[in-house]
Amino acid sequence: MQTSPEAMSNRAMNRVPEVTVDFWLIKLMAVTMGETAADYLAVNLGLGLTMTSLIMAAILIGALVLQFGQKRYVPWSYWLAVVLISIVGTLVTDNLVDNFGVSLITTTIGFSVALAATFALWFASEKTLSIHAIFTTKREAYYWLAILFTFALGTAAGDLVAEHFGLGYLSTGVLFGMIIASLTFGYFFLKLDPILGFWLAYILTRPLGASFGDLLSQPTEYGGMGLGTIITSALFLSAIVAIVGYMSLKPKGRDKVAHG
Repeated sequence: MQTSPEAMSNRAMNRVPEVTVDFWLIKLMAVTMGETAADYLAVNLGLGLTMTSLIMAAILIGALVLQFGQKRYVPWSYWLAVVLISIVGTLVTDNLVDNFGVSLITTTIGFSVALAATFALWFASEKTLSIHAIFTTKREAYYWLAILFTFALGTAAGDLVAEHFGLGYLSTGVLFGMIIASLTFGYFFLKLDPILGFWLAYILTRPLGASFGDLLSQPTEYGGMGLGTIITSALFLSAIVAIVGYMSLKPKGRDKVAHG
């Protein structure tokens, strides 16, 4: 069946990147930096959770306005929004736990329900959850809301395993890494649904990155390597900038909508 010119015009350009190796690499870097940068701003700079949350939320809103205005995938604006939403997602969970006394079990369940509700509303409205078809403002809004909840959920789940259950940063990172590896195996060899596999992996890379971020940055007496949040954040920020620069120089035209 041929697609009409009007439909092709409406589908125009996908607003999010293809899922490639460099996508997952920079995503992992972004979530790791989200953890360490949030700690740096709230603790090392002495801003506190509330002030840090307000400042970063305001900056995130500005970045999302810029991102929505692009109407297509632009690496630097997209990944700027991802880094900032990673920081804000971390802060949302930290505020609920540290300032309001909500348990990690409750936040993990609560954000799981919120994410499921977002997916349900998204699918009811658009009949797809595919990231290959983010070509309208409504779909992009659902996409970014889901991303926010994945970061908040990943933070809660990671802290729950590492701290509440006492598994430690390294063991937690290895655990979530093994789960992601099993999802990868399921996708390539067991015909795991690609949309389900993508979103599960997206959620789980958050606690994976956060665990290794904490492992690198936290003092040795708390089970870390003692690099500190400044050095750790700077290392991952440098890697993110380098990879985004590489993405920006790649041949254009690969962000067309393939199917929807």
